[in-house]
Amino acid sequence: MIKLDFDKMDGLIPAVVQDYKSNEVLMLGFMNQESWEATLETENATFYSRTRQALWTKGKTSGNRQRLKEVRIDCDNDTVLLKVEQLGGAACHTGHKSCFFKKIENGSIKIVGEPVFDPAEVYNT
Repeated sequence: MIKLDFDKMDGLIPAVVQDYKSNEVLMLGFMNQESWEATLETENATFYSRTRQALWTKGKTSGNRQRLKEVRIDCDNDTVLLKVEQLGGAACHTGHKSCFFKKIENGSIKIVGEPVFDPAEVYNT
């Protein structure tokens, strides 16, 4: 089994998620040992929600799943890079393709891109 260092951040490691074709950074999540093993086993990106304190498989509610294509581990074995196929077109719960849709420009925040879905419809809020 692949041994990662979950001790530095109280049982969590950062997981950078990147589109495997375009290399666009889609999101940053956190994994614990259980979500790491689930990701490898199912080949669907699974994270640990610090807010809910529970596992969540990306796209389980929205349908915007992240199908694992490649995994890279940093030199310290405490961060992973998941290269994924983003199914459904959006990684962000706001409906944007990437969670990094805010750009600083001339001292202000500019929204880059349009949402590909309406979160109120998808999450029934």
